[in-house]
Amino acid sequence: MADSKRNFVYGLHAVNAALERAPERVLELWLVQTRDDARTRDLKDRAERVGVHVHSVSGDALVKLVGDVVHQGAAVAMRPLKAWDEHDLTQALTELTVDPLLLVLDGVTDPHNLGACLRTADAAGAHAVVIPKDRAASVDGVVRKVAAGAAEFVPVATVTNLARTLGVLKERGIWVVGTDGEAEQALYSADLKRPLALVLGAEGTGMRRLTKETCDFLVRIPMAGHVQSLNVSVAAGIALFEALRQRTG
Repeated sequence: MADSKRNFVYGLHAVNAALERAPERVLELWLVQTRDDARTRDLKDRAERVGVHVHSVSGDALVKLVGDVVHQGAAVAMRPLKAWDEHDLTQALTELTVDPLLLVLDGVTDPHNLGACLRTADAAGAHAVVIPKDRAASVDGVVRKVAAGAAEFVPVATVTNLARTLGVLKERGIWVVGTDGEAEQALYSADLKRPLALVLGAEGTGMRRLTKETCDFLVRIPMAGHVQSLNVSVAAGIALFEALRQRTG
C-alpha cells in the first residue's frame, strides 16, 4: 500500500522532470535494482549531484511504497507545493514575464476529474489552476495519483469567493472566458492569444450563474455526435490546447 503521508512522483519522465525542475523539493529517489540502462543511470547521477539520497530496491518494494502503478522502476518523494490563496495567485501573476494562462474549475467535486485536469493543465503549460474552497474537490491523495506527478508542479489556488477572484483577474487585464454548451461563439473562432483564464464548470451542471455572469465572454466546444457534454477534463484539454495552439502559431 502506498504511503499516503508523502507526495510521490513516479515514472521515468516524471522523476526526471522533478529532478530537473524542482530539485530542491526532491527528498529521496528509489530505483529498482534490476534496471541498469542509460536513463536510470542518468537519474541516479543527477540525484546524487543535487544531494538526493538514492535507494536501490526491488520491484515489490517499490510497489509497496507507491502503490500498484506504472512506476517504470523509478520514484521520488517530494515536498508538497505550498498551497496558494488569492494573494499568492496575484503575486505570482505579477512575477510572470509572459501572458498568463489559467484554468479555473467551478464546482468540480470528483477528485478523479480534478487530478485529470491538473495533468492536462501541466501538459498545456498553464501557470495555475484556480478552484473554490467550497463545493469542490481538494488536492488529496486520489487527485495526486490521477495527476501522475502534475500536482507537484502546477500550483492550485483555492479561493473563498470565486466570482470575486475572477473580478480581480479582470482588473489585472486577464480575459475571463467561460465554456458553455449554449454559447453562440465557437471555441475555435475565439481569440485566445491574450492573458487568459479559461473557466469550466462541472459536467452536466456547468458553471454557476454568478461565475458565468462574471466572464468576459462565453465559448462552446463544437459537438458533432449525440452526447450533450464532455467530461470536464476532456473539455479542459480541448480548450487549453486550443489556447496553446494559437499562442504558438
